[in-house]
Amino acid sequence: MTPRVLYVRLPCNPIFPIGVVYLADYIHKQLPHLEQRIFDLGTVPPLDFRAALSRCIDEFRPTHLVFSWRDIQIYAPVGGRGGNPLQHAFEVYYARNPFVKLRGAIGGLRVMSAYYGELWRNLSLIRLGLHHAKRYHPQITTIVGGGAVSVFYEQLGSQLPRGTIISVGEGESLLHKVLTDQSIQGERCYIAGVETPRDRLIHEWPTPIEKTACNYSYIEQIWPEFEYYLQGGDFYIGVQTKRGCPHNCCYCVYTVVEGKQVRINPAQEVVAEMRQLYERGVRNFWFTDAQFIPARKFIPDAIALLRDILAAGMTDIHWAAYIRADNLTPELCDLMVKTGMNYFEIGITSGSQELVRKMRMGYNLRTVLQNCRDLKAAGFADLVSVNYSFNVIDERPETIAQTIAYHRELEQIFGADKVEPAIFFIGLQPHTHLEEYALKAGILRPGYNPMSLMPWTAKKLLWNPEPMGSLFGEVCLAAWRENPNDFGRTVMDLLEQRFGRAPLAAALSAPLEAEVPPLAIAHR
Repeated sequence: MTPRVLYVRLPCNPIFPIGVVYLADYIHKQLPHLEQRIFDLGTVPPLDFRAALSRCIDEFRPTHLVFSWRDIQIYAPVGGRGGNPLQHAFEVYYARNPFVKLRGAIGGLRVMSAYYGELWRNLSLIRLGLHHAKRYHPQITTIVGGGAVSVFYEQLGSQLPRGTIISVGEGESLLHKVLTDQSIQGERCYIAGVETPRDRLIHEWPTPIEKTACNYSYIEQIWPEFEYYLQGGDFYIGVQTKRGCPHNCCYCVYTVVEGKQVRINPAQEVVAEMRQLYERGVRNFWFTDAQFIPARKFIPDAIALLRDILAAGMTDIHWAAYIRADNLTPELCDLMVKTGMNYFEIGITSGSQELVRKMRMGYNLRTVLQNCRDLKAAGFADLVSVNYSFNVIDERPETIAQTIAYHRELEQIFGADKVEPAIFFIGLQPHTHLEEYALKAGILRPGYNPMSLMPWTAKKLLWNPEPMGSLFGEVCLAAWRENPNDFGRTVMDLLEQRFGRAPLAAALSAPLEAEVPPLAIAHR
């Protein structure tokens, strides 16, 4: 029997499902005789989820079900399930007014209810799909993967139907082997209810594949909801230029999910893919790489890509990305502006070079500033989002004042109205250096459940340790009271009022004799 593969993208925010699209495209190129269908529950009203999934299975009658689960996002920094999870948590933990604490507790219960409700709903949809598809093919194969599964694969194993293949990281090689009856023993996966995952499974390197331009003429044929993302032209459509991240940032799980080996997609293939979307009316692109320029050795690849975009004549596009701004050059800045970059995010985490070093970020903040000046000189006049994660390691009044100085310098370069500080508090995730540190320090106990939203677990996973934790709690609560619509800038203003602004030179220096915390020495 010729396999029939149904990809089910489980409900999430309306973000272009680039992972499922690339997976279906790859399988089509390897096995063109297969029949495939993409079904995107992100485009379906919630009350219709179950009925719509059942109808799709009745129509297509798959032999293989592939579920894509993108989000199990517990600690969002802004509005999310039932409101703002971070605000609710801080009101419970740090508010002095009992009525504010009560409001936070009620909001937290709404968040908890929505969170566990979504977990139950997605697990229920997987069971429903499997049960319904067995009417037509009793031996149907089920695979579950995606970003959420890659992070929480160990916990989900006991909750998914027995026999489900749980995929970690990239799924192209795994699915190809399943469809061609090859052994999957060497792939990053395991079978729920049959085996336990190998130790450190997520740290195994993904199988490299050669990426070519996605065939959107084919994708249109198998994905009826494709036009949903083209309506109005307001979506940023994802395009991937590389996979992998070579860095060791202490709290980030990208480097293990995607692997540390950076694999570049050929520039001509990326442009050919963009051209297909461009001809369908797309003008906004998001480069979905972990980092658009992960290291200086990849600058020539970025230059080649942007030159090819210019040569292709797509002069009226806009694009955005996560960018390590320490890896810019004047030539690259010029090309970014000419090709239409109108937004980018910098995840520097702290404006103190000392803390950047201790968090293993690999940034030189002085270089970042100079490169931002080059970008401004090249004509960039749009929005910059700067991600700050306060209180990760060794935060103290001096380093806060240094971060304020650094942020004000970025405002001097781009304009205060163009620099948007995004205030994060780290949600501690499995498989990161920060988790290892928390286990060794006794903050977390072995066998803890990282998917738990119970208060005694949540306070540890929402990383805001004392002695600075209460202080940040007070400042954030004050910012929400004073100006919730401009939370980030208000936090920076309040911190400056309390701690002042250090000399910029202090922010840019990191004395080698500074005390090294246990996290920094744990992995030497």
